[in-house]
Amino acid sequence: MVNRKELDPDESPGARFGQRLRALRDERGWTQDELGDRMGFSGTHISAVETGRRPPTPHFSASADRVFGTGDQLSRQGRAARNSAILEGFPEFVTHEVRAAEIRLFELGIIPGLLQTPDYAAAITAGAVRRGAITEQQAEERLSLLARRQASLERTPRPMIFAVLDESCIRRQVGGPAVMAAQLEWLVAFAELPSTVLQVAPYELGERRAFDLPVHLLTLPDRAQLAYAESAQQGRLERDMRLVQPLLTAYHQLQAEALSQAASVDMIKQLRKGTQ
Repeated sequence: MVNRKELDPDESPGARFGQRLRALRDERGWTQDELGDRMGFSGTHISAVETGRRPPTPHFSASADRVFGTGDQLSRQGRAARNSAILEGFPEFVTHEVRAAEIRLFELGIIPGLLQTPDYAAAITAGAVRRGAITEQQAEERLSLLARRQASLERTPRPMIFAVLDESCIRRQVGGPAVMAAQLEWLVAFAELPSTVLQVAPYELGERRAFDLPVHLLTLPDRAQLAYAESAQQGRLERDMRLVQPLLTAYHQLQAEALSQAASVDMIKQLRKGTQ
């Protein structure tokens, strides 16, 4: 079929719902318009849900259960798609991250997840729970995924990790003085590993700082390169080298402008003294 988008159920809960919806529709030989007529939605709406561009609302999921005779299976799956604390696109990124040969990170405001101590990560998620941004269950989901990502770094051979942190990452206190002190101490230890490079992009860079959003760049074992970037509401994995290459170029420029690793570690150590 022309322009039929392939679906990856591991990409997100929304993608899993879309794949299930499409499979049920294909089993019956219905077009998207025909399913839409049965459910009370347009064929365009069906297409958007199947491809993960629109989340399944409770009404949509219940209508699908009614049409397909699936009890409440789709309603429960739709609820999971709506309630996941993981941004769409990020699960797919993780499947590549855990096998990448090189990982390049840039972060603003908080320490990147791969470099977070357990207490720092717990403080970040606890703050989101207190604000009502996520539930306790979603916080556990985030922490569990982070633990799996960090554990994957112990693989052999270890990936090379290049991390550039905006100065705001190390100056913003998270979890109180003790948690922050331990986090800064871990950053110093991280910088001493043979497979890492850690740099701080100081405030003085001003408009010369290359990025205004967090950026993740992966080099896979076959040397293919991917980019992942996210806002507060959405993540996007990019494979097209016409779009990835400018990000790599900007990252290299950022590394050249940032403090050296030695100067970065000195700054972190000075801040570490202030948290005692």
